[in-house]
Amino acid sequence: MANKQQPSNCSSCGSGGMCQGRGLVTLKDGVWSNNPLAIQILGICSALAVTNRLENSLVMGAALVFVCVGSNLFVSLLRKVTPHRIRMIAEVAIIATFVIIFDQFLKAFYWDMSKQLGPYVGLIITNCIIMGRAEAFALRNPPLLSIVDGVANGIGYAVVLALIGFFRELLGTGAVMGYVLLDGAWYEPNQLMILAPGAFFAMGIIVAVFNALKGPDVEGKR
Repeated sequence: MANKQQPSNCSSCGSGGMCQGRGLVTLKDGVWSNNPLAIQILGICSALAVTNRLENSLVMGAALVFVCVGSNLFVSLLRKVTPHRIRMIAEVAIIATFVIIFDQFLKAFYWDMSKQLGPYVGLIITNCIIMGRAEAFALRNPPLLSIVDGVANGIGYAVVLALIGFFRELLGTGAVMGYVLLDGAWYEPNQLMILAPGAFFAMGIIVAVFNALKGPDVEGKR
């Protein structure tokens, strides 16, 4: 019977590798095939609010990676001892702890950025990506795999956020992080891109391109 069970384990988890093969699948799922922003369209508040500059996007992306990894780890570690009735309260408390740590770090070492991001760092506590991964994944999987899931979804979100911030700043100012890429002698900055409507345009185009490159979800149709 042991020999008969072995193929089924390999087919479900992959042939070796990180976390018995599940690590690579989880990483690909969060970064690409089930990207939280480009595919699931989650956490769009920060994607629309703070992406007028690439620098803001990178910092917000780093915040989400940090919080998602930390919260996933601790939710997974405590999953067997957390009473089911209070699990969501415990998850929010864990998420809030990591958000506060990152927010205080910004205020101590990167005050200008902390002022620019304003309340949006604190709003990570209510970000549906973080809560969703804790509830749907970390609560049901071991710590190492939960860390991989947090890294994957955090990076997946951060990459799309950075792309939106890059194109908004580039088209809106002609420069990116202080480096002039579109010379004012021939390019007139489009101020619309650094305003609220520009966020919708940039996000819509990037999500459309992302889905076009990814292709149709054949497995979902089956």
